[in-house]
Amino acid sequence: MSIRPVTKISHASPAIEGAGVHLHRAFGFGDTAASDPFLLFDDFRNNDPRLYSKGFPWHPHRGIETITYVLAGEVDHGDSLGNTGTLGAGDVQWMTAGSGIIHQEMPRGDAAGAMHGFQLWANLPSSKKMTDPRYQDIPSGEIPEVTEDDGTKVRIITGEFWGKRGPVEGIAADPRYLDISVPPGKERFFKIDLTHNAFAYVFAGSGSFRGASDPFLAPTEYVNAEGTTEALPSHPVENRNLVLFDRGDEVLVRAGEDGIRFLLVSGQPLKEPVAWHGPIVMNSQGEIRQALSDLQTGNFLRTSQ
Repeated sequence: MSIRPVTKISHASPAIEGAGVHLHRAFGFGDTAASDPFLLFDDFRNNDPRLYSKGFPWHPHRGIETITYVLAGEVDHGDSLGNTGTLGAGDVQWMTAGSGIIHQEMPRGDAAGAMHGFQLWANLPSSKKMTDPRYQDIPSGEIPEVTEDDGTKVRIITGEFWGKRGPVEGIAADPRYLDISVPPGKERFFKIDLTHNAFAYVFAGSGSFRGASDPFLAPTEYVNAEGTTEALPSHPVENRNLVLFDRGDEVLVRAGEDGIRFLLVSGQPLKEPVAWHGPIVMNSQGEIRQALSDLQTGNFLRTSQ
């Protein structure tokens, strides 16, 4: 077994998207080599409805998959396929935009006004960029959850883990998406496919991801909340920290005094060119120009049917 070294820890940055949703972005709209096949990750949580209630009105996607995971509040969804629904606490929506889809997501707070969720964008390989769009709405009760004797709890959204398989199927990047809680002071190993890129996103508590030479860890690059880069002799993590890993077949985490909860996401890198235009991601600028032309001429929505 080989423990994955930590290559970088950064703090999610404040951003405003949609019609004025205040969120924190862990990565996106930049170099995708370290996160490939994942393109963007947003943490949207707020207790003030004024900072999220206008939501994400109708907008297009092409060439990617979007994964929405709700922890608190609700998100109303509608799209050009005719799908409508509401995601509640613990629910997941996995939308394959493929050749093109137009949708909207409108968040609503819980009884206390709190809203919390995540959105992850996964790239599609060039061979599937123009596949038919597809929508998977997974209620919380269908997501398997495993609790170990030490209190460690894992929700398995997609992929296989600890003898269970997540309910989301047919995803091009063969990803694994886990929601992990480790109790205070406990240390746990979590296996990862050796060929996958992987990241962890901490959203509650604190702790540390530890290397094979613990406690004598090599310095790592850390970008703090103020945007300053510093070298640290270990790998402490806290709320809204993104952790990127090098190669290996497992990660080792030790929870702090309040425990730690984080997402552990991994997938097979595509190693293909990435051309961006907001929510449209293709392999070349020519394909981006075609997508924009399709939007202007009313040819954006197409299927093989």
